[in-house]
Amino acid sequence: MRFAVLAAVLLCLGDQGAAAKENKTITTAGTGIAIALPVIAAGITAYKQDWTGTAELAATTIGTVGTAFALKQIVRSRRPDGRDYKSFPSDTTALAASGSSFLFRRYGWQYGLPAFAASQFVSYSRVQANKHRWYDTLASSALALGYASLLTTRFQKRYNVYSELEPAPDGAMLHLSYRF
Repeated sequence: MRFAVLAAVLLCLGDQGAAAKENKTITTAGTGIAIALPVIAAGITAYKQDWTGTAELAATTIGTVGTAFALKQIVRSRRPDGRDYKSFPSDTTALAASGSSFLFRRYGWQYGLPAFAASQFVSYSRVQANKHRWYDTLASSALALGYASLLTTRFQKRYNVYSELEPAPDGAMLHLSYRF
């Protein structure tokens, strides 16, 4: 009987070690993605030779992360792990969301949707690590969306030729237009 109880306790402790290792992996991946998103967005602007977009990305990122950092100093919200009083808003999520919001606003859903999914993983990783609550990360995403809406314009193609594929009940419609 004692052996069974001891085995159960050791099994639970082993599972906690594995869970802690998994949380550490998720946290590390989230931090890496948060750094990578604005860097990838900058790479896309460089690939497209969109120097206006590069400047707008820099302004959006600096505005979002700067505001998140300033709010963190003003609002005293204790972290879920109790470490300090700088939980609101999440600056890591702000960094990730600035890149994804920029991509969505500048280049459309084809770039923005995968980036948005990646930034939501960053939010999940911050909550999972007990560093923030869900509303801390939501506030950071809202800040990024606000700055992207104010500072980012739609990308204009070089030749002003635009195409759009629209699904229809009996097939699809291809829309071609030229902007003078």
